[in-house]
Amino acid sequence: MTIIDGKKVAADIRAELKVTVDKLKADGKSVPGLVAILVGEDPASKVYVGMKQKACDEVGLYSKLDRLSADTTEAELLQLINQYNNDDKINGILVQLPLPKQINEDAIIEAILPSKDVDGFHPINVGNMMIGKETLYPCTPHGVVELLKRYNIETKGQHVVVVGRSNIVGKPVANMLVQKKEGANAIVTIVHSAAKDLASLTKQADILIAAIGVPEFIKADMVKDSVVIIDVGVNRVEDSSKKSGYKLVGDVDFASVSEKSSFITPVPGGVGPMTIAMLLQNTYLAYSKS
Repeated sequence: MTIIDGKKVAADIRAELKVTVDKLKADGKSVPGLVAILVGEDPASKVYVGMKQKACDEVGLYSKLDRLSADTTEAELLQLINQYNNDDKINGILVQLPLPKQINEDAIIEAILPSKDVDGFHPINVGNMMIGKETLYPCTPHGVVELLKRYNIETKGQHVVVVGRSNIVGKPVANMLVQKKEGANAIVTIVHSAAKDLASLTKQADILIAAIGVPEFIKADMVKDSVVIIDVGVNRVEDSSKKSGYKLVGDVDFASVSEKSSFITPVPGGVGPMTIAMLLQNTYLAYSKS
């Protein structure tokens, strides 16, 4: 059994990008620019945005953080996005979700220019992904596909079962892996809570992608031998032995499932670090096409 080290792969991607950005600087060119917009005081969002800023600094990207109060109106946020849509220094615009109740998330996502939508959530980018065109892919699914590629895990003709159907992970990763191209070309099944016998479907998976948001939901008796496990879940569960009072676990029962798997991602340290790495890669891609 091989543990897929997302931390190492993410570090490799950042190092590759740093070489590219350093060359841009040496040639006297501008560097890719990313703005993160944080509305309100959501603790998890603050942590994520801080990690994104740190990663930008490490690679040498121009980065900016706009912190807005929780009572910011939708009109004010739309005005700010319009400002960055027209700012040549900014190649990527990231609005950290979730947003306060008074702001319509769809309206905000659709206001970002598709060419600067480094989260890959704009309907135009989603549509391009769906029909197999190169685009700015959503970062977490893109990170999953990149991990499979970098570990030389064959996807062509393999049965991929995706547990979960969110717009952020489940649907896009299924779409990316079903495309007729290298690093994809899989037979894909999406399963979710409406399945009458979910385990009978997960047992068919050559590659199982768990993104259901339920702690340690996938047990050993739900998978076949030598399965490849990609665990996208990040769940806090109480743990009195920890100073924080909790620990992070995935959607897969790692202890039992790892004994049956050929490859498995840990939580933390698997898919998580890849999300930010792919965000930086998207920012560079947006810059290179501008």
